[in-house]
Amino acid sequence: MKVRQHIDAVARFTGIKTAILVGGMSTQKQQRMLNRHPEIVIATPGRLWELVKEKHPHLSNLRQLRCLVIDEADRMVEKGHFAELSQLLEMLNDSQYNPNRQTLVFSATLTLVHQAPARILHKKHVKKIDKTAKLDLLMQKIGMRGKPKVIDLTRNEGTVETLTETKIHCETDEKDLYLYYFLMQYPGRSLVFANSISCIKRLSGLLKVLDIMPLTLHACMHQKQGLRNLEQFARLEDCVLLATDVAARGLDMPKVQHVIHYQVPRTSEIYIHRSGRTARATSEGLSLMLIGPEDVMNFKKIYKTLKKDEDIPLFPVQSKYMDVVKERIRLARQIEKAEYRNFQACLHNSWIEQAAAALEIELEEDMYKGGKADQQEEHRRQKQMKILKQELRHLLSQPLFQENLKTRYPTQSGRLPQLVVAPRSGESALSCLSRQKRRRRKPKEHRALPQPSSSTS
Repeated sequence: MKVRQHIDAVARFTGIKTAILVGGMSTQKQQRMLNRHPEIVIATPGRLWELVKEKHPHLSNLRQLRCLVIDEADRMVEKGHFAELSQLLEMLNDSQYNPNRQTLVFSATLTLVHQAPARILHKKHVKKIDKTAKLDLLMQKIGMRGKPKVIDLTRNEGTVETLTETKIHCETDEKDLYLYYFLMQYPGRSLVFANSISCIKRLSGLLKVLDIMPLTLHACMHQKQGLRNLEQFARLEDCVLLATDVAARGLDMPKVQHVIHYQVPRTSEIYIHRSGRTARATSEGLSLMLIGPEDVMNFKKIYKTLKKDEDIPLFPVQSKYMDVVKERIRLARQIEKAEYRNFQACLHNSWIEQAAAALEIELEEDMYKGGKADQQEEHRRQKQMKILKQELRHLLSQPLFQENLKTRYPTQSGRLPQLVVAPRSGESALSCLSRQKRRRRKPKEHRALPQPSSSTS
């Protein structure tokens, strides 16, 4: 949809017509678009193949197709992804189709190669792959004839210069603490990635309890809701989007300042694409990885593939605030678990009542979950919940940080701050900044911030 917006903007005064074919939208509306005989069609493989099989008259013109563009090509032709694309390519590469067609293939990770583990490479049938072999295999799958022209803009580091990459090593159950700390101290447009939908749902419930109202994006959402959430995220200046890797590729979201990897991605390709949602078009951005014990292997694999010579810096965390953060998270977790349990009980009770009504049978008390089975126990739970919410409300009403420490950007010119100078009594922010610059000229007086560890919290 973004591509269509850009093409329409460029073609505004030319009379060139476009059509968009994507799943989750009205097929009839898309067929009407095709009836207008557009010169350019932007499509996902599934819906395009669906309409090709239905033999839409306009798509019979694919024999005269002059230009085919495949974006995110390395993922599009991966085994297990987009089976319809293979069928489309097979059809388009038939000898009856335009032999002079131009094919353009794009991806940020087209020439990125990561080798299989040594134990697999030792097997006879496994060959070591390089950039050329990877490209040849990709061209073969796409059906390019002859020697393709390759324009490789890949950087050695895999990520742009304006991106500041940082990490925090912590225990798994401490990730919530550091995520909340970061979001509170550095407001702005933040994109938080996790590897699973269940993790996204849990984080969403937890942050809502903490008065941070995140948006979500994952594969199990209705497409229209996902698009609405993306529009809202692009519109709000201070907003958090929790997403799985469906948001890692192909989305140009304006002015995303921070990308947080709540769980380290499984491959270096995904890491590059996730981090690429920020620091776009010469803007600055920050990527933060929360590395738990289960993430260490993926982290090492990513940085070996990207050939990072130096380890990325630790993100500076002020440990004096972590006790307050820990108490807020403890209360929020208890409330979120109780609310989730109540939600599940309500779903169960609703379902069992509907089933009983359909079967015309009476339900016994012990078939219900929650309050109907034991009113006294339910009353005790509700009272306990009320006390927990009051405690948390009181904590949230207190400022977490001193006002002078809360800042919009955690980086300055793409570099992490090495020290923090607190304003003196009656001193303005500008004077404090000048004093901080003077202190930076004296390396011996620098005082490093404490680094996070499992004992910080």
